[in-house]
Amino acid sequence: MCRIKRVFINREKGVFENCKYLPEIMFLYLRYSKYLEDDFTDHKTSFLAYFTDLVERLSPFFWAVVDENDLLAGFIYLENFTGIKGRLYSAEITTCFNQKYWGHFTYLTGLIFLDYAQNILGLKKLKAVIYKENFRVKTLLKKLGFEKEALHRSETIKNNKPQDIEEWGFISERI
Repeated sequence: MCRIKRVFINREKGVFENCKYLPEIMFLYLRYSKYLEDDFTDHKTSFLAYFTDLVERLSPFFWAVVDENDLLAGFIYLENFTGIKGRLYSAEITTCFNQKYWGHFTYLTGLIFLDYAQNILGLKKLKAVIYKENFRVKTLLKKLGFEKEALHRSETIKNNKPQDIEEWGFISERI
C-alpha cells in the first residue's frame, strides 16, 4: 500500500518537512525529465538550485509517494491553481514514479490521491498536461476516470522541435 507524505520547504522560516526523500526525488525527476520538461526548463546552471526552488514554490502541494517499507515510489505535485486560498477549484497534477511501481501501484496511488484532492483539498477538477507520446500515462489517466479534453498542437518546443501537448481532465462528481 502507498502513503503520500507532504514534502515542504520554506527556507525563510526554516521549515523543512520530509526532505529526506529529496535526493531520490531529484534522481527520479532527472531520469524521467524527457516527460516532465521542455526546452524552456531552466536548470542548466544548477539542477539542485532549480529543484529546491521548484519544491519550495510548490509547497505545500508537493508529495513523496512511499511504499509500505517507506521507500520512495514516486512524487506528485499540484500547480496552476484556479481559485483562492481556502477555496480552490482546480489544479494541474504532475506525477512521476519509479518503473518498478508502474501498474497497479500507480493506479491505487491515483485513486488515493483523487480522493485526497477532492475531500481534503476540496478540488473539483484536476488537469494533467502530457506529451502526446506518453501512452503509459494516458492509459493510467483513462483508468482513473480522466478524459482527454484538448490537443494543443505545437504547444511547446522539445529537442528543438514543436511538440504537441494533450490536456486531460478529471471532474469531481460532487460539483
